[in-house]
Amino acid sequence: MPDYYDILGVSKTASEEEIKKAYRKKALEFHPDRNKNDPRAEEKFKEVSEAYAVLSDKEKRKQYDMFGDERFHQRYSEEDIFRGFDINEILRGFGMGGLGGSFDDLFGSGFGGPFGSVFGHRQGGGPRRGQDMVSQINITFEEAALGADKVLSIQRPQGTEATSVKIPPGVQSGSRLRLAGKGQPSPDKGPPGDLYLRVHVEPHPYFKRDGYNVLLEREVKLTDAMLGTTIQVPTLYGEKNLKVPPGTQSHSKLRMKGMGIPHRSGKGDQIVTIKLTYPRTLTPEQKELVKKLRKLGL
Repeated sequence: MPDYYDILGVSKTASEEEIKKAYRKKALEFHPDRNKNDPRAEEKFKEVSEAYAVLSDKEKRKQYDMFGDERFHQRYSEEDIFRGFDINEILRGFGMGGLGGSFDDLFGSGFGGPFGSVFGHRQGGGPRRGQDMVSQINITFEEAALGADKVLSIQRPQGTEATSVKIPPGVQSGSRLRLAGKGQPSPDKGPPGDLYLRVHVEPHPYFKRDGYNVLLEREVKLTDAMLGTTIQVPTLYGEKNLKVPPGTQSHSKLRMKGMGIPHRSGKGDQIVTIKLTYPRTLTPEQKELVKKLRKLGL
């Protein structure tokens, strides 16, 4: 996905007025009422609205410029991005009609962000949309990191229904996934609601996550750290060799480039923390050798 400046077609030094003018042009182009037969227009309208919601807010724009697109989205949820953003007021300010309903009506009840339905909660005389549903999905660390296809059993009045779910790579605990049209049916032949899944990532026995990097600890014998060695370590992509240079100190961090979590412009790294192990007891021969090493200044 291009960054917010590219979405609006402005430079990173654009003034507030230039950003507002660019959004007005894009919003007019993709406004749902002007593109009723083009389903792509809905997504483009939500995309430019999200970009404007960030770049029109001084503090959010400052954070976006400071951290960049990926790290900004690690810090700001969809609710954070759209908090305080009244799209109907903005559109009326441009001389355009509002979309009807509240902001939650526009982007999905209680969830905000670009994953709601622009057409889902329109006020007016048409058939009512079915209610949204919320459920939880538990996934493994590997599924969260690399993505997966899951089948979820959903309880409905007519019985249990198997629903396919695509887990996007890099998803984090607390994220929400939207399954359009998988919510409650409409009471009067309107469109069904959506199903929102709260993601819970199960803890891993030895992997931890830091942004798009994977953290791992591995023990190495004192002599191997002194002389250097090669060890095998687990990664998201199977067992890999890791070279431990001579003289490696305890708690040194060795980087395995590209062995982390996929993201929009590549992959994170795996960071392996080396912990040296010392024997609790020594044989007489080992003790003599250590004494000799000590005399030699080691």
